[in-house]
Amino acid sequence: MTKTISIIIAIAIISFVIFKSNQFKGALPSILPPKELPQQNQLPKEFSQTVVKNDLGLTLAAGFSIDIFAKDLGNARDLEFSPEGTLLVSTPAQGKILALPDKDGDGKSDSLKTVIAGLSRPHGIAFYQGKLFIAEETKVARYNWDETNLSISLDKNLFDLPNGGRHFTRTIAFDNSGRMYISIGSTCDVCFEKNEWLAAVIVSDKDGNSPRLFAKGLRNSVFITVNPKTQDLWGTEMGRDFLGDDLPPDEINIIEDGKDYGWPICYGNKIHDTQFDKNQYVRDPCEDTVASVYNIPAHSAPLGLTFINSSQFPESWQGDLLVAYHGSWNRSTPVGYKVVRVKIEGETSPSEEDFLSGFLSGSQTIGRPVDLALDKKGSLFISDDKAGLVYRAWRN
Repeated sequence: MTKTISIIIAIAIISFVIFKSNQFKGALPSILPPKELPQQNQLPKEFSQTVVKNDLGLTLAAGFSIDIFAKDLGNARDLEFSPEGTLLVSTPAQGKILALPDKDGDGKSDSLKTVIAGLSRPHGIAFYQGKLFIAEETKVARYNWDETNLSISLDKNLFDLPNGGRHFTRTIAFDNSGRMYISIGSTCDVCFEKNEWLAAVIVSDKDGNSPRLFAKGLRNSVFITVNPKTQDLWGTEMGRDFLGDDLPPDEINIIEDGKDYGWPICYGNKIHDTQFDKNQYVRDPCEDTVASVYNIPAHSAPLGLTFINSSQFPESWQGDLLVAYHGSWNRSTPVGYKVVRVKIEGETSPSEEDFLSGFLSGSQTIGRPVDLALDKKGSLFISDDKAGLVYRAWRN
C-alpha cells in the first residue's frame, strides 16, 4: 500500500510540473537564457560590401547611418566647410551661396542662411587662409569671411573666365602651397575650342596673379581635389555623348602641369575618337596624351570626389577615394546614381564598390548625388541637386 501511495504521489508531482511548464511556455527563455546568446548586429572586421537599409530608402555600407542634414536647398552643388566648421553649399540656378550651421551639434542644420545672392551661376567655393573664394561662370572673386554673422564682403575680383556654353560650372581647389586650380568645362559636346582655357584646368596664386593654362584636353572635369598626401591634383571627367551606351568611359585623372588628356580626339586609355576626328595621321594622335587612372562606366556622370582621411572609416579605406556618380540621362539602361569607394591606396589596378546607392528605384529617380565633403569629426556630407538636400553619413 505504501509503495502504491508513493507511486501515485510521484505521478501527481510530475503531472503538476508538466502542467505548469505548458502554462508558462514561451516565458522560460527570457528567464533562463541559452548559454550562448546569438550575437546581433556584429559588423565584419572590415566594413565590406555588406549593406543596410534605412528610412530614406537608400542602401549604405554596413556600419554607417545616413540622414538628412539640410533640405529645401534648390540645386545643391559644391560643398565646403569654413575654417570654424560651418558647411557652405553653392546653388548655381539660384545664384546663391548658402550657409548651413549646426550650432547645437545634433547632426542637422539649425537654419539656412543666404551668404550671398545675385551671382551668375556660382559653383566652385573654397576657403584658403580664412578667405572665401567663389567661382562664377565668368569670374573668380575672393571674399572676407565673417563666421559670427555667416556673411561675406568682397575683398578682390581676381580674374575673368570665358563663357560656359554647354558646361558652365567652374570648381576651385587649393594645394598646400597656395596654388589655386580652376576647372573649366567645354562649350560643346565635342569640338575644337578656340579659347585654350576651355576644357581645361588653369592655375594661379591665391591673389589671382598671372593665371595660366595648367592642363588641357579635359572635356568636363567638373570636380577637382588635391590629394592630401601627395598634393597631386585629381579630377573626375565626363566623356562625350552619342557613342552609344558603353562609350566613351567616364574617367578619374591625375591632372599634371603641361599635360594633354586627349579631348576632343582621344578618351580613356588613349583611344582615338575616329567618329569625330577623321583626319589621317602618320603617328597615333593619342600617343602623347595622358591615359586615365580609372575608367568609369560610360554616362555615370562622376562629380564630387574626396580622399578618405577619417576615423569614421575603416583603416583599410584610408587614402582611397569616395566619388559621387550623378547618374546618366541618355543611356538606354540608367547607370550611376550612387556614391562609390574607388580603391586606389596600395592597389596596382583601381577597383570600386558601392558605398551609397538607391537614388534610382526602378524608373524613379529619388535623387542625384553631387559633391562630397568630410567634416572635422569625419562624417561624410553629400549634396543632392535633384532632391535639394544635403545628407550626413556617419559611422554607428
